[in-house]
Amino acid sequence: MGRLSNKTAVITGAATGIGQATAEVFANEGAAVICADIKTEELQSTIEKIKNSGGQAEAFHVDVSSEASVTEFANEMKEKYGTIDVLFNNAGVDEQGGKVHEYPVELFDRIMAVDLRGTFLCSKYLIPLMLENGGSIINNGSMSGHAADLDRSGYNAAKGGIINFTKGMAIDYARDGIRVNSLSPGTIETPLIDELVGSKQEKMGKEFREANKWITPMGRLGQPKEMATVALFLASDDSSYVTGEDIKADGGIMAYTWPGKMLIEEDEWKKGTE
Repeated sequence: MGRLSNKTAVITGAATGIGQATAEVFANEGAAVICADIKTEELQSTIEKIKNSGGQAEAFHVDVSSEASVTEFANEMKEKYGTIDVLFNNAGVDEQGGKVHEYPVELFDRIMAVDLRGTFLCSKYLIPLMLENGGSIINNGSMSGHAADLDRSGYNAAKGGIINFTKGMAIDYARDGIRVNSLSPGTIETPLIDELVGSKQEKMGKEFREANKWITPMGRLGQPKEMATVALFLASDDSSYVTGEDIKADGGIMAYTWPGKMLIEEDEWKKGTE
């Protein structure tokens, strides 16, 4: 407890999933949490949950893909708080788009606008609030930024861009006392997964989860709080000499080159997920 005491943390995409879990964990560690999202109703639920647990939290409606929305938000932060200590660029969208020659341009633009441009805009306009005292920036990457997914090249491009953008930011601001790292989750049990493949109750959703259990060395999907605790490490002084890094939290998926014996000895391997 208290690893973020007296710190102000901004979290985008805080209404659900990893963002919501991180807001709760940060608040429990003493941070005043600024929760930003476009999902107003869900965001209020996050705020109420934190306050009912004795934490500090405030909600702001922010569209991270809009420069006007982000600059307005940054001005409010400057006026109200003066400085911030932590920025978690977590907001993002994902959707299957097909092969490149079939990929809808508007979908590609939307994913790039929210995921990559949103990370850029929030960093650009909130970093000035960190220059005086330093701080920590965490960008939400993905294992999909390290390797490719079928029919999701736009998401791969955006997340790959975020991971390398993180390294550039880390170099730019190292002498200003601002550390910049990225967190690359694997497949995490969030509402986004429900949107992409279906819920646990739906046939496709069940099949997707079973397939991921099979192919993930740890034999299960990750939980939002497991990502939140990694973000906490990067936000706190526990990672004081860590910058320009990407931490993969994917249950081991990126640790192997091909399924190998998982395919050859399928029945034996699957027993580990039961």
